[in-house]
Amino acid sequence: MPSQMVTRFVEGIVTNMPKIKTHKATAKRFRITGSGKLRRRKQGSSHFRRRKSKRVLRSLDKDEPVASADDKRVRRILGLRRRSKR
Repeated sequence: MPSQMVTRFVEGIVTNMPKIKTHKATAKRFRITGSGKLRRRKQGSSHFRRRKSKRVLRSLDKDEPVASADDKRVRRILGLRRRSKR
């Protein structure tokens, strides 16, 4: 067991402390696909929509996969386990 992990009894039940808390602001910004990948919204779609072409606006409506450099950090903040390699 890691040094931070403390076992305690609550009403006769053994619990491990501390519990992992989900970062709620991050949870609102990312989705998990059925295969376990993380998806995010594209930037640039919140305002100034009238001056952008229709093609650009359609492309902004689609979700984009999270970059591999950010994947590990986002998963840790969300309290998820690492995705298995397939």
